[in-house]
Amino acid sequence: MSTIEISRPGAQLAEPLTRRERVVLGELAEDVTLEEIATRLFVTRNTVKSQVRSVYRKIGVSTRAEAVAWAEAAGLR
Repeated sequence: MSTIEISRPGAQLAEPLTRRERVVLGELAEDVTLEEIATRLFVTRNTVKSQVRSVYRKIGVSTRAEAVAWAEAAGLR
């Protein structure tokens, strides 16, 4: 899978999302809790929280709904 290079559709990210961050972003679109995401990914809830914060910072959003909308607009869903 290639590195995502957009922050808003059509713009470049200053810092590309890692593979794990792309996985977490995809999981955010599901109707599951952070705890359930952590269980699916075999990590702790705090690890998921850290990864979510990193995704939000990189794509310039502050809520789960905004992140999911961004992913859809960017063609990641």
